[in-house]
Amino acid sequence: MVIPAYGSGAMPSVWQPEDMEELRMLRNRLNGSFCYAAGATLLRTQWEGGLVPSPEHMISLARIPGTSDVYLDGDRMVIGALTRLNRCITEGLFHHLPLLQEAVKTIAAPSIRNVATIGGNIVSGVGDTLPALLAYNAELQWMTDAGLEIRTLDSWLKGGRDGSRNPSDVLISIQIPLDKLPVSDLKNQEPDAREIAFYRKLGRRETFSASLVTIAFQGEIGTDGRWKKVAIAAGGGSGVAMRLPASEQLLLREKASLMQAEPLGRSASAEFVTYGDVFATEQYRKQTAGNLLGAGLWEALYR
Repeated sequence: MVIPAYGSGAMPSVWQPEDMEELRMLRNRLNGSFCYAAGATLLRTQWEGGLVPSPEHMISLARIPGTSDVYLDGDRMVIGALTRLNRCITEGLFHHLPLLQEAVKTIAAPSIRNVATIGGNIVSGVGDTLPALLAYNAELQWMTDAGLEIRTLDSWLKGGRDGSRNPSDVLISIQIPLDKLPVSDLKNQEPDAREIAFYRKLGRRETFSASLVTIAFQGEIGTDGRWKKVAIAAGGGSGVAMRLPASEQLLLREKASLMQAEPLGRSASAEFVTYGDVFATEQYRKQTAGNLLGAGLWEALYR
């Protein structure tokens, strides 16, 4: 079905497909003269700021069955792309993903998180949830021209650089392989193993601010005092979030100690690929990412 859109000026049509087949037909019929919409909080900001033109058609994903479900499927946690951000804070299943909960708490204001979706935060390509999801080895389920496909978040982000993304693909769900989490699940965790996890965001003001730098860290220290698993990611601003594998290996080579905080900061600063703009230079962002990771590790190990 289609209903008139509200607003002033040109009036785009809002299409509301009832299922995947209708969505696929609409996408072919409208032939690129559309954009997908869920919470539309970011789209509205972009339209009002004149950053992107208002489209002729919008396809709402709200009526597609299952796109806002959250559930466990074997050893995977499945999060519908239309899951509201606030639900990522309140839903009990998200206690498996504390980094994601911390990231969502830093995004915008509660009123916006009631409308905005996790899928929208991801497909923006610069959302503050991305470092946390990278640390969880998240995978994305897309509806493509060839049918449903799973891609790792890491490969999808790289596709933004090499041009391999198809803008017509629709994000259906986010899948977290719980058996691949940096921290073992509780039933397999050693009795005295220690979990270290933190997420940090630096913006131009304390709250309700776009990020300059975001980082996520999650790891596990075994009973022998050595790191068993480590996952580190950084992003923020308009930069593309990324894992920092060299910094992860730096920690894995030695026993966990406060002495690792400083070299971790230097390694992360050197490894993080980012950018500069009128708000912060490239070097400032790199140094900040390193400082946030080094300070976070020191604080966690000192307790």
